[in-house]
Amino acid sequence: MDGVNGKPAGGRIHFGSLEAVEARNRQAAAADSPSSATTSSQAQGVALDELRVDDKYELSETSKRARDQHTEIMEMFERRKRARTLAVPTDDKKVREKLRELGEPQCLFGEDNMDRRTRLRELMAKDAPIDEEDEKMASEDENSESESDEEEEVYTPGSESLLTARRDIARYSLPKAAQRVARQSEENKISVAVFKAMRAEEFDKLKIYSNYSSQIGDDRPLSQCAFSPDSKFLATGSFGGLCKIWSIPECNVVHSLRGHTDKIGGIKWHPKAHIDQARGAVNLATGGGDGIVNLWSLESDTPIRSLKGHEARVARIGFHPMGRFLGSAGYDGTWRFWDVEAGAEILTQRGHSREVYAIAFQCDGSLAATGGLDAVGRVWDLRTGRSALTMEGHVSDILGIDFSPNGYQMATGSADNTIRIWDLRTLRSIHSIPAHTNLVSDLKFYPGQPVGIEGSDTVMQMDNEQPQQQPSKSGLYLGSCSFDGTIKLWSADDWKLQKSLVGHTGKVTGLDISSDGRFLGSSGFDRTFKLWAPEDAAY
Repeated sequence: MDGVNGKPAGGRIHFGSLEAVEARNRQAAAADSPSSATTSSQAQGVALDELRVDDKYELSETSKRARDQHTEIMEMFERRKRARTLAVPTDDKKVREKLRELGEPQCLFGEDNMDRRTRLRELMAKDAPIDEEDEKMASEDENSESESDEEEEVYTPGSESLLTARRDIARYSLPKAAQRVARQSEENKISVAVFKAMRAEEFDKLKIYSNYSSQIGDDRPLSQCAFSPDSKFLATGSFGGLCKIWSIPECNVVHSLRGHTDKIGGIKWHPKAHIDQARGAVNLATGGGDGIVNLWSLESDTPIRSLKGHEARVARIGFHPMGRFLGSAGYDGTWRFWDVEAGAEILTQRGHSREVYAIAFQCDGSLAATGGLDAVGRVWDLRTGRSALTMEGHVSDILGIDFSPNGYQMATGSADNTIRIWDLRTLRSIHSIPAHTNLVSDLKFYPGQPVGIEGSDTVMQMDNEQPQQQPSKSGLYLGSCSFDGTIKLWSADDWKLQKSLVGHTGKVTGLDISSDGRFLGSSGFDRTFKLWAPEDAAY
């Protein structure tokens, strides 16, 4: 340093930023030299319009692979989108003919009818051309999606028989609903301790359930089973179209009913069968892959009436609680309402975008619920014909549906391996159960004893000569079966697993719970039906 005693020559030390000094110097130089303005603007940046675009470049191998993968994924989504809009035949014969036209094998090893139809849909979507008109229609569909939602409900003129049926259902269901509500109000007065004791007793029985008996039902896999209302008989249906009625618990064949030429998809007993229904009247109904619903008496091995109208396979069926009407779900995308006494179809209801598979009726008789392969469930008001609730939440086919005896809850089982519980009071799903490791093929609530049967849980019991109503056991638990080979029992209040039953050597296709609560029945691909009961059962 210059200066005396180490001090600077100027007499002081300057503290400051050198960057600030340089900035002031540049500003002064720019003011003195106008030619430097252009240089300053260039230093600040280049306008976007003046940027040069270099399109003469080559992508690296990694970038090319990423671009090709992105293109393939977008094409896959486009194919799936087109596949959902394609009209694919449901008849297996027509599916085979179409595959032959496309030059593809008619059948692959281990392929069933549904797999073959899915393969045809994918091939048709892959070969379908994409033109400007298709893209225009797709964009118009997307733009008008909100408008179509508002115009979703479509009404058509109904017949006089349908009007009469709706009035009769209203007259039947309103008193039934009033009785149910009054009964539930009375049960609310029962102490919690009584409820807890009854619940603990029933769930202890479930936890010791085991295989009671096993019987080969046919030389083809069994598709469905159903207990009679008095719990003394079990009906089974097979892939060969044969229906058999077995005595319970002896498991002896009582009737062999021949009337279908294809797989039986649904079996239901008349609500009064073996109670006060005449043996010569309609006591049982079956739906088959031949598109026919057959009605059976207990006096003949041939159907007393065949209901024809579905254009494809009939899946599940169900009797209305009145016993006068029957509902059927079909692969033609409709569910149909039949007058059993007249043998006539009174309603063809559309509302699903794909095949309808499951159907059930509420205990009051006012509502019907359907589930389809479009992963959507719907609740229909039979008195007005309107759709009361759309159940959206599953991500795959709905294969099972059932109303709880309490009248306001219902369960749906799906190919996404889950069970969803729905509440009609809140119009939404209140619980989702990750139930199985494969698709849920069927489910049932414990129905409880019908009124008029000895041992019904609706009667009053005497305690020290004072009448005391006991809580109803109806709907106390829910049973489900799956293609993972298991049957599971769930509590119907907290939806917890109570018991898992293993015994079938293949897929389990159907189950039912006897109204007296003594047995649970199941059917499977191993050609057997099995009865399950508590280990300490004395019967």
